[in-house]
Amino acid sequence: MRRIVPAVVLTLIPLTAVLSPGAATAAPADPQVVFSEEFENGQGTAPVMVTDYVGPAPHAMTYTADPAWLTSCNGLIASRLNPAVAPPLAQQCGGWWPTVRELAASLGQWAGEDPATNHAVTAFTHTPPGAPKVQLETEHPVPIGGGSRFVTFSVDAAAVNCNVAHPLIAFYLLDGATAIPTFSQPIDTCAAPGAVINGISVGTYTSDAPVLFAGSQLGIRLVNTQAGTNGNDGAIDNVRVLDVTPQLGLSYPPNNPAVGQTTNLTLTVTNTSELREKIGWSFKVDLPDGLTPAGTPTSDCVSPSISIANGVVSAGGGIADGDATCTITVPVKAAVIGEYTTCPADVSARIGINPPPACASVTFVVPEHKFDAHAHAAKVTAPLIGGAPLIPSDISCTATPGSDSDTLLTAVLPAVASLGVLTTEASGTVGPDGLRTAKAKATTAKLNLLNGLITAEEITAQATATSTTSGTVTTAGTTTFTTLKVNGSTITNPPLNHTITIPLVAKIVLNERVPYGNGTGIKVNAIHVTTIAGVDVVVSHARASLTLPGQPCPSA
Repeated sequence: MRRIVPAVVLTLIPLTAVLSPGAATAAPADPQVVFSEEFENGQGTAPVMVTDYVGPAPHAMTYTADPAWLTSCNGLIASRLNPAVAPPLAQQCGGWWPTVRELAASLGQWAGEDPATNHAVTAFTHTPPGAPKVQLETEHPVPIGGGSRFVTFSVDAAAVNCNVAHPLIAFYLLDGATAIPTFSQPIDTCAAPGAVINGISVGTYTSDAPVLFAGSQLGIRLVNTQAGTNGNDGAIDNVRVLDVTPQLGLSYPPNNPAVGQTTNLTLTVTNTSELREKIGWSFKVDLPDGLTPAGTPTSDCVSPSISIANGVVSAGGGIADGDATCTITVPVKAAVIGEYTTCPADVSARIGINPPPACASVTFVVPEHKFDAHAHAAKVTAPLIGGAPLIPSDISCTATPGSDSDTLLTAVLPAVASLGVLTTEASGTVGPDGLRTAKAKATTAKLNLLNGLITAEEITAQATATSTTSGTVTTAGTTTFTTLKVNGSTITNPPLNHTITIPLVAKIVLNERVPYGNGTGIKVNAIHVTTIAGVDVVVSHARASLTLPGQPCPSA
């Protein structure tokens, strides 16, 4: 590979700007050479016509040209290795043969090669060639590894006798019969040299901008648009075609969002290290099942076009000159916990962009609900008197798992009730799947309420709030009654909110359930009595709720 040194051009871009490591960040990859011709294969000490030359493997390229550029000292591959006195093939060059040899030597010095051995395709017009005519063209196509790729072209050029007509060379990439220009105006080495060596203008020149090449194989054509013969003397060497197709990358943020929250699928387009503009790439990405759009996509790419339909992101645009990367950000969310993965196989319809090298994943988790769980064995409230709950257990509005419990062997509520063993417990737990549960339970034994109006061996109330894989909260309440009697009647498995009214005495509610907290919590009272005197008695109370972060926990 020839060393590349800085070149100066007016309308074309120096190849060292394309390949300089200092011009890019570490992330962009170097351009890939898909074709290179140095005109050195099989060379000896004699000049050869370019039409007789065969390039190196793997392409073994051969070349053709318009007849006008194969006569009158045109089309010779020359070198200082050739005899100093014009050999038979170079007799047409006459007294200009030493200068022809120096054209090749100056290009070798420019490229950092040995001027004494470097070869180049030369032209030293003695008769008007006419214009525009093909000065050099490949005879068979070069595979480039697939269609719809960005390619750029470079060549070293030399010119002499710049005081008269300048060579004006225009390069084209060939897609079958279609010629695609790589220039905005022809290369004029006399007007924009990278250096002048021994009176010869030399430079390295690349395409104005990378070409989005549709075909899977290409050819090269050099057309000299200068028709004159007074001057129009020059040479070319080191013809190269580079694949500069950008790379697509997939990523999600490293954090684990909660179900219902929004995260971003980031589609990063990474330039190649020459950092040239690439306009016209496009692709589609299938979102994982269960991942849905959560807002309007944004992009810092050039002229982005982004749409989402039926779970498919369609994106296109460009990356600006000098930019290492640009991004397309797609807000997404999930309704169910789990890992969601986007892989190279999910990317399709690629034009002008390489597939991503790896998969990207995001895991949606259960929201970190706050636990709120409370239980007490009994509570009496009378007019103008707020009674304290009996042996309460509490987990109060915290995201930290924990538990609380209490036990009392016996208790008396004067003029209201006598009670046996009382137990309460409250807890907040996190399961192995991350699902959270707030639970409260109260058990009362040997109940005698209102002088035997209500009796039971044991009653229990339990309230549970549990998070789901979709981030919502489900609630449940249960009660159990052993040997329950109300006003002398045995009651088994009372239905929900079973109400008994004893005239002039009290209203009794068994198995009472009260949702609260917008459905994220539930209260369960095993027995709730309200007397006609306004005394309120609750025996075996439990309530539990789960609350999203940032929201207040519901009051009792």
